[in-house]
Amino acid sequence: MKKHKIRTKNPMKIRLYKILKEAGKKSNFWKRIAEEALKPRRRKRVVNISKINRLTKPKDKVIVPGKVLGDGEINHSITLSAFEFSRKAIEKILSANGKILNIEEMIKKNPTGKGVKIIV
Repeated sequence: MKKHKIRTKNPMKIRLYKILKEAGKKSNFWKRIAEEALKPRRRKRVVNISKINRLTKPKDKVIVPGKVLGDGEINHSITLSAFEFSRKAIEKILSANGKILNIEEMIKKNPTGKGVKIIV
C-alpha cells in the first residue's frame, strides 16, 4: 500500500482511516478500503439501494466505501456497512430486515474480509 498523506482535519475521517489501516495489517481487503477512506469528497463513491439490490443475494455481507443513497428498493436482507448512509437508505435496509453495521463492527465480525463484497 502506498503511503498516504492525511490532508483532512476531520477527526472522524482520521479515526476511520487509522482503524482500517490497522485492520489492513492482517488483510489486504481492509487495505483497499483504507485507501478509499482518504479520498476527497468529490471523488467519494455514491451507491444507490437499487444497485445493491441488483448485485447481492439474501444474507450477503457488503461494504460500500462511500455513501449509500435510498434511490430504489431492496427486497432481501443483507448486512451492510458504509462510510455514510442517507436516512431513506437506512429505513429501506431495515424494513427489508437487513442489518447496518459501522466499519469497526464489520472488521470485528470479518477480520480477514472473507465473504464480504465491495460495491462501488
